[in-house]
Amino acid sequence: MQSQFAELLATLAKSEHVNALRGIQRGVERETLRITEQGKLAATPHPKGLGAALKHPLITTDYAETLMEFITPVASDINVTLEQLADIHKVTYQELGDELLWPLSMPCFVGSADDIVIAQYGKSNTGRMKTLYRKGLTYRYGGGMQIIAGVHFNFSLSDEFLALLAEHENKTFNQDFISTKYFHLIRNYKRVCWIIPYLFGASPAICKSFLQHTEDNIEFSSMGKGTVYRPYGTSLRMSDLGYTNKEQADLKITYNTLEEYVGGLRRAITKESTRFSKIGVKVDGEYRQLNNNILQIENEFYSAIRPKRVARSGETPTQALERGGVEYIEVRALDVNPFSPVGITAEQIRFLDLLLIYCAISPSKEMSWDEQVIADKNFNRVVMDGRNPRLTLNDNNYERPISDWLEDIFADLQQIAKVMDGANHSSDYSNTVAQQYRCVLNPELTLSGQFLSHLLENQIDNSEFGMTLARQYKQQLTGKPLAYFSEAEFERLRDASLTAQADLEAQDANSSFDDFLQEYFRRAACQSPDC
Repeated sequence: MQSQFAELLATLAKSEHVNALRGIQRGVERETLRITEQGKLAATPHPKGLGAALKHPLITTDYAETLMEFITPVASDINVTLEQLADIHKVTYQELGDELLWPLSMPCFVGSADDIVIAQYGKSNTGRMKTLYRKGLTYRYGGGMQIIAGVHFNFSLSDEFLALLAEHENKTFNQDFISTKYFHLIRNYKRVCWIIPYLFGASPAICKSFLQHTEDNIEFSSMGKGTVYRPYGTSLRMSDLGYTNKEQADLKITYNTLEEYVGGLRRAITKESTRFSKIGVKVDGEYRQLNNNILQIENEFYSAIRPKRVARSGETPTQALERGGVEYIEVRALDVNPFSPVGITAEQIRFLDLLLIYCAISPSKEMSWDEQVIADKNFNRVVMDGRNPRLTLNDNNYERPISDWLEDIFADLQQIAKVMDGANHSSDYSNTVAQQYRCVLNPELTLSGQFLSHLLENQIDNSEFGMTLARQYKQQLTGKPLAYFSEAEFERLRDASLTAQADLEAQDANSSFDDFLQEYFRRAACQSPDC
């Protein structure tokens, strides 16, 4: 098995294949709460100076009106991606007035549930549907779980890279092969994705006020001042405190083939839930949720990684996958990095590159549901106690010390880093492996270790830490010149988004929302948007 890995690396290292390694495409989606100077959720609507959240390609909202989401365009240069992300932050700060952007994954002080305002997208049928979907999430899981922020990393290998893999396996290079190879990557990622909360988890402590908005049986330590923590925790955002749908486990959605995955999701959006049926769909003439199925729509399915394709107008995510196959994957296990003004660093992106290439070129047999359950339990162990030096994980039904497994993974990542550095004429990837390996030797150097040490050593709570960083980052980015976009480009996008929303609302002015939903779900249940 190892020889196959070594053979592929040797092929990729050849000078004629340099573009295969340079052609990785990336994008970042960063979530962040707008907060007041007093450290509470902002009560103001999405700033109109930033455009319409429904139609803006770079600046939108997630669950709550105060939960912003920044989306970078696809780029093949890590520095470009970070410049794009920084520019979006700069422009946003210009419109915030006295408000700040919360730099942590877990929320700031959350008082009443009434303080959590669902995102508003206007009067069009599409906008109303987006808001109603979020209303359904509130009824199903509570609003608290939905104001947790993360970072999503979008990643695709170059066609040249994928063609080399096809040649190595004596397979025809076509879209079916590409989709198969991405599911190969996803299965390996599921097996080792616990490494992400280990290294980059940054939510070992939370504001105690959050616990009133969630059901949990997690044992915490308290440091006073309203903050609770797990001594060896890494990413409470990814624990049962965060967004989970326990009914989803019954669906047993697997990642062995595109057909398996799509079939599982389609069952979820068409299978009625006994629990959610008790909520009601339309009660006394007012909608509470889109439907009473296990998933209202496909986006409700939570996974630490998703196969994706950009959908055409009228397509659902699964219909897009069926039409064109997998185009890229979305990594969803990243906490916001509190030590970065934009929530992620170049070093993290380089590490993700290496990890995902490792997953693509390592052997990847099919993964049964039972194996997937074991992998998920490993992930949860690391989320709760990842920095415990005595922690073990289940590796093929053998309890293995986490440090031992990390050593093996890093040995392979080091080899990939050398090949990547050769293609890019730098030592950046090798330096990244060396830096992160320090966290293997000493777990307290991980992001969660640094985070918790800062709180304990300075005797401050989550709120004080978050507010200090929020003010620092606003000052750091406010008034700085744009590096990638122009002011005129942001103005164009703002105006275009407002016009697009107004046009859509005018188009839907005399149409029935009930009919719109009925037609949407009729099409969603089909295998093609043309049905």
